[in-house]
Formats: sequence, C-alpha cells, structure tokens
Amino acid sequence: MDAPPRARRPLPLHAADLHGLSRLAVDATVGVVDLVEDLHHTIVRRTNPLGRPPQGPAPGVAGLVYRTVRGTARLAGRGADALLGTVAALRPGGGSPPARDAALAVLNGLWGDHLEASANPLAIPMRLRQQGQAIDIDRHALAARFAAAGSRLLVLAHGLCMNDRQWTRDDGHDHGQALARELGLTPLYLHYNTGRHVSSNGRDLAALLEQLLDGWPTPVTELILVGHSMGGLVLRSACHQAQQQGMAWPRVLRAMAFLGTPHHGAPLERGGRRIDRLLGFSPYGAPFARLGKARSAGITDLRFGNLQDGDWQHRSRHDQRHDDRLPTPLPAGVDIYLVAATTEPRAGHPVRRAVGRVVGQLLGDDGLVPLASALGRHKQAALALRVPAAHRLVLQGADHWDLLGRREVSAQLGRWLRERGGTQQHGGPA
Repeated sequence: MDAPPRARRPLPLHAADLHGLSRLAVDATVGVVDLVEDLHHTIVRRTNPLGRPPQGPAPGVAGLVYRTVRGTARLAGRGADALLGTVAALRPGGGSPPARDAALAVLNGLWGDHLEASANPLAIPMRLRQQGQAIDIDRHALAARFAAAGSRLLVLAHGLCMNDRQWTRDDGHDHGQALARELGLTPLYLHYNTGRHVSSNGRDLAALLEQLLDGWPTPVTELILVGHSMGGLVLRSACHQAQQQGMAWPRVLRAMAFLGTPHHGAPLERGGRRIDRLLGFSPYGAPFARLGKARSAGITDLRFGNLQDGDWQHRSRHDQRHDDRLPTPLPAGVDIYLVAATTEPRAGHPVRRAVGRVVGQLLGDDGLVPLASALGRHKQAALALRVPAAHRLVLQGADHWDLLGRREVSAQLGRWLRERGGTQQHGGPA
C-alpha cells in the first residue's frame, strides 16, 4: 500500500513579510498594467512590426481604464501598507527558519535592488551570522559572545539567490566549520541582499569588516575570506574599496579563496541581454524586453563581473555591451586560491565530451560559470588574474553547487592554508 503523500508545510512568514509581499504585489500589478497598456497601444495603432513604438499612454476610454486600474491598485496598496505596517510593528518577527531564509534569498537575488529602493521590508540587510543567527558587532556584544575566541577569523560569503545557511549541506558538511576545526579559525558567515550592485555590497562589507575587527575581543592577526560564486566578487570589491579608503582590515588579510566565482562574468546573463535586444527590435516585443530588464542589478553585474561603481555608473546597467570594466587587481601580499568545476568527466566518449564543451560555452562549464572565468583567465592582461597553477583546483564531473559540498574542496583549502606563504601568489600564468 502506497504511503500517503506528505502535506506541504506552509512557508513560515513574519508579519513584516506579509507587509513586504503586499507592497511587491502592488508594484507587480502596476508593472503588468503598464506592459499591457503599451502592447494594447501598439496593436491599436497598427504599428509597423519593425517601427518605433507609439509614445504616451493609450488614448480614450482604454487609457482611462488603465489609469483607473493603476490608481485602484495603488490606493489598495496604501491601505494594506498602513494596516500591515501596524501589524508588523505590533508583532515583530522572531528567528528566521531555513525555509524562510531560502525564499527571501531568492526574492532578493531577483529583485533585491527594487526591494531596497522601495524600502520593502523583504530587503535583506547586510550582517554577519552564525547558524542563521545575526551577530551584533557592537564591542560589548562581541566580547560577551566571543570571549574565548582567538585572533584568527574566517568570513564566508554566499552567492546569488542564496543565504549563509546554505554553506551547510544536506549531509551536514560545512566548509567553514571544517576549516575552523582544522586550522583553529572562528567562522563568520555573511548574509546579504544579492540583488544589489556588487560594488554597493562590497562597500558595505568593507565597512562591516572594519567595524568587526575594531570591536573583536582579541586583536585580529589573521583574516581569511572565502566566497562562492557572486560572493567572491563581493569580497574582491570590498577589499579594493577598503584599500582605497585606507581601512585597517586589509593589513591582516592573509588569504582569499574563490569557489566558482565568475571573475569575468557568466554566459547566462550575457544571453539574457541578447534576448532583451532581440525583443527590443520590434515594438510588439519591447514591453516584454522591459519585463526581462526587471532583473536585479546584482544579476546584470554578472554579465562581465563588475566590481567597481565605475563599471556601471553613468549609463543604464543594461547598456554594457562589452567588457569595459576598470581593472581591479588582486591585493598584494595576499595568497589567492581559485576553485572551479566542470561537469565534463576526466574520461568519456569523444562525442559526449564534445557535447559537454558546447554546453559549457552556452551555460558555463559547471552549469553557470565557464572555467576561464572561474580561473581568472582573460585576453586583456589588465583584467586577467595571475594566480599560479599550484593555487588552482578544477573539480571534474562536478557542478556549480558541488563546490559548496564536496569535501575535497575544504580539504584542499585546508592544505593550501597550512602551507601558506611558500609560493608567490601572483607570479604564475594567467
């Protein structure tokens, strides 16, 4: 006899989440109405399929209907906003279960810049956490919580649409905990809104680390940073901006490890831009191109791996057609380690390997990030990351997410960190 299907547990939401979802629903409704109005206007005017889209709102009764729908949605949104805002203030949320953290991480990855700009309560504030609990980095709070902690810190940064809890895999393995046990480090996990610009997150992280080291109970002698995917870009951006501002923490930074980080971008985002352009050639497709462009600033930064404000400022973030980033060198005197993955096995049928290479060109060798990008290789010398072969690892038959859970990754990181100092970090081939 078959076992009865498990009932789906409802997502554990806070009152503030309902408040935020209500705001997001109103924004989405208004956006869809705008899209439908533009398409309606184009069809009614019998616009040439390759002509210019008609300007302005839909005329006559149709325009009045669209304005009424938008106005009604906004009015209902203001009422719900006032009511749910009061409820959220009276019933503040407690701890955040993993399912809620995961859902908020995806929302922030997709539309986090909009959530922040609209002051939506769903926007994730940047903070350091352990086991899903936020760490108060006030000097007295740190002294109480980490009184017995040592002077060596490990900070791990997650990737797009993820959160700090996802460093712990289903089998219980956690790179941070493994390295902490082996090397006597104190692991701290960054939790942040991945939909913001990488440089904005980098700036906030630089300030957060400065505050952390200033308030740590023991003078910090060693800081190690590990980033997965986008998290590696945020770490590089933070380091660059901290050095520019003369902050203290880069002076104790000893090593940085990047797991599947798209140092030179990812093909999926470049493909998304091509689709936007294709749809934009026709006024009938232009409204849908605008819908596609609603993806977050964090996602568009992954087109080429933007790290600095100057990589995206002074233009629409959707207009970056070529890799014209400002060079962001690796920090001098810091050991750099690069870990990449490829779904292609070491051995196999030649046809299968050929297909794997084609898929790698379209999606990335690990399903998201090409090997060249993860290993810092670039045709422009100023953008290439010169990291010696001894400081690079490629996992065969593994995907982007395996980099978080494969024990050989933390084992190799442990070996590198134990042997640190024996190899010049920037002298190898690009």
